[in-house]
Amino acid sequence: MMNYIKYAFSLCLVALITWSCSEDDNIDYVAAIKAPTNVTASVRITQDNTGMVTITPLAEGAVSYNISFGDGSDKLEGLVPGNGAKHIYAEGVYDATITAVSLNGLTTEATQNIVVSFKAPENLEVTMENDAAISKQVNVSATADFATFFEVYFGEPGKTDPLPLNVNETVSYQYQEAGNYTIRVVAMSAAAASVEYSETFEVTAILQPLKAAPVPFRAQSDVISIYSDSYTSPDPIDFYPNWGQTTTYTQIAVDGNNMIQYGDITYQGIDFSSAPIDASAMEFLHVDIWTADADFDAKLSPISAGPNETAYDLELVANKWNSFDIPLSFFTDQNPLVDFSNIIQFKLEGIPSGSGTLFLDNLYFYKSSTGSSTGTLPLTFEGGFLLDGFDGGGTAVIANPESTGNLSSYVLQMIKGAGQPWAGSKITIDSPFSFANGTTVTAKVWSPRVGLNLLMKFEDATPWPNVTSTAEITATTSVANQWETLSFDFSGVDMAVDFYNMVLIMDNGIQGDASANYTIYVDDIASEPMLVFEPEYILDGFDGGGTSVISNPHPVGNPSKNVLQLIKGAGQIWAGSKLTVPTAFDFTAGTTITAKVWSPRAGLDLLMKFEDSVPWPNATETAEVVVTTTVANQWETLSFNFSGVDTAVDFYNLIMIMDNGTEGDASANYTIYVDDIAQN
Repeated sequence: MMNYIKYAFSLCLVALITWSCSEDDNIDYVAAIKAPTNVTASVRITQDNTGMVTITPLAEGAVSYNISFGDGSDKLEGLVPGNGAKHIYAEGVYDATITAVSLNGLTTEATQNIVVSFKAPENLEVTMENDAAISKQVNVSATADFATFFEVYFGEPGKTDPLPLNVNETVSYQYQEAGNYTIRVVAMSAAAASVEYSETFEVTAILQPLKAAPVPFRAQSDVISIYSDSYTSPDPIDFYPNWGQTTTYTQIAVDGNNMIQYGDITYQGIDFSSAPIDASAMEFLHVDIWTADADFDAKLSPISAGPNETAYDLELVANKWNSFDIPLSFFTDQNPLVDFSNIIQFKLEGIPSGSGTLFLDNLYFYKSSTGSSTGTLPLTFEGGFLLDGFDGGGTAVIANPESTGNLSSYVLQMIKGAGQPWAGSKITIDSPFSFANGTTVTAKVWSPRVGLNLLMKFEDATPWPNVTSTAEITATTSVANQWETLSFDFSGVDMAVDFYNMVLIMDNGIQGDASANYTIYVDDIASEPMLVFEPEYILDGFDGGGTSVISNPHPVGNPSKNVLQLIKGAGQIWAGSKLTVPTAFDFTAGTTITAKVWSPRAGLDLLMKFEDSVPWPNATETAEVVVTTTVANQWETLSFNFSGVDTAVDFYNLIMIMDNGTEGDASANYTIYVDDIAQN
């Protein structure tokens, strides 16, 4: 997807952007709407020496814009988002000010230097590169003296319209197929004349995954592994037995995670016949497969002594990890002779034979959680601590992406984005941290680089910026791309202070950019209490749905500290959210489910669906009910009547979909909050 404007720019020079924000100090920070962010502008000029400039502001969280053109003319107010303001400048240099206004009147300003010149572009230089992470995507940037903007024609048949390229930016385009294409770049200024450059460029495909497969979250006690870094695999085992095949075999590592590459696969065996596996207590077979080859599929067969085997068709989507959870009943239904108490081998087949390469990871048997079968309601989303990011810092609990060296299922992810040089993350707990048993705090940290400075700071309960008591220590990472334990020595800390907040800031004093270089993972902060970031239940969004637990933005009518946020973005019309619990929902205590829901509009349809533990799309037992909101911008309690539900089924998954059948757009109109899911 092309980013039309990333930073505001001048007509002949890169824009100089300065930022300022105003905020109503009387608004409680939890419930307040924030000032607009990422204020930029698309600036275009007609090529006719008239000086006609069109300024189109962009921002996140803005409902209108005000523009001061900087030439003494009247200020424009109330510009609707998406519209451009036309203004005629004389040749010269100007400072225009764009003010983005939020729904509650908070503002953010961007001051932009505009230079109007009527000289034709000169000295055009173009850079074309295959993207290092996205297959068949080309990134183009260009510079030219006196140029105000560029147009790029990427030369793919049937795609005749150019994409705009702003000064000092990069435009990206993803081709359908690899190959040679003529890419043409046209440089334009305020003058009528333009200059262009063209080149025949070879577009290449990425032929291996650049990210590791999803990290398994199931307990080792519920798994029998064949191949996975997350679990113990059989020993001995042969991943390349001589079965007369021409398939090639290599093991590679991506993001520190090992995987198997089978090239030009005809068929391939995995042999552990000298130590057969008893998987009779297991219920499913899981495997993750990646391929760069379109129109290529595979078959997977477990083989028991005899031999007896049955193949399962793996329908693959290119350039992504394909995760399969196959009920073992599939194999025994097809061939009762397959004996899962005596599994000796696996076989993989390429379809068509010898036409593709695949990457394999996380091949294992598993069964449903061995936890208690008692019910789990109510779900309140009130964890033992509250997470918050500030001034450009992002904070979330995610599935552990780097399990080598740390087997925790979940970890704290910290991202330092563009904002303030002190951008960071805050953890607030319900009871104060205690230093009674020692003043050294340790934390497991995964950093992308050596020499990253991590500041740990404790604060009392007074809301920022009025904190009265603090204590802070900085520790520095000594290894890259692996877990290490950092120690923070708080000797001398005032033990009489009740510290409720822990603040973490990476490279304090340096502005981040939200890249991998400014993304770290933290776990097992050893203090009292010890913070381990293992949630009680697992949240997931699918097909365009977003799911997270956040600070309650609407406490009026619901005083809960945390709530579940659901966002329906562009994707499938059934995009939604899934909540998986460690113990089954129990309908024997009642078949009416209630939930507090905050919706931006009346008439929003919320589907609630329960599924058994069989992974989608193979769930065999489901129950669903749709209820419609009746009020807007306030909390109400919705009731979902599941009378007639089969109370003998163990339902482990709760699905929620808003306006099923309508595509969302991730706007406020498709953002709701849910809390206190209870049973009656």
